[in-house]
Amino acid sequence: MSFVLFVFFVVNKMLSSAPKMNNKSLTTGQNYLDINIATQQLTLYAGEKALLHYPVSTAKNGAGEQKGSECTPTGWHTIRAKIGADQPLNAVFVGRRATGEIYSADLATHYPQRDWILTRILWLGGLEPGRNRYGEVDSSWRYIYIHGCPDHLMDGRPQSHGCIRMRNADVLDLFNRIDVGIKVYLHE
Repeated sequence: MSFVLFVFFVVNKMLSSAPKMNNKSLTTGQNYLDINIATQQLTLYAGEKALLHYPVSTAKNGAGEQKGSECTPTGWHTIRAKIGADQPLNAVFVGRRATGEIYSADLATHYPQRDWILTRILWLGGLEPGRNRYGEVDSSWRYIYIHGCPDHLMDGRPQSHGCIRMRNADVLDLFNRIDVGIKVYLHE
């Protein structure tokens, strides 16, 4: 019992003393991604200058951080891993591993239950303890990605199970423009 209380107090102290994130402290002079859930748009910034805009599809359940909610998390994140660098356009991933398949309408007919993760994966890691990092709100442990999806699903509506979906050509372009460690701000 005393060990459990000790862990509780240590974690509580870590969360209460964590620095609060704000736009200026993380992005001054740096490239970063801004994902606007309300407008379903991802913007690549260089400092304060918007370089590129991409349409996205976030969670059909809206914004939220809780494990199992199938919501898109908010707040500051980082790209913790880039997966699929040498894979072809429309390559299929299951469990962050390329299956060797290429997405097609015929493949979709054979596997109608799949939540298609295609072309590239940009794995998000939360930066705000208690909000999107650690415990039941950890974006990494929830396997939240920016990834390609069947292009016909990109119709301007939020439809994902928590991830940020993109057209395949767009996620490939973004993947080639950014590095692991770039900051990502998700908001409504």
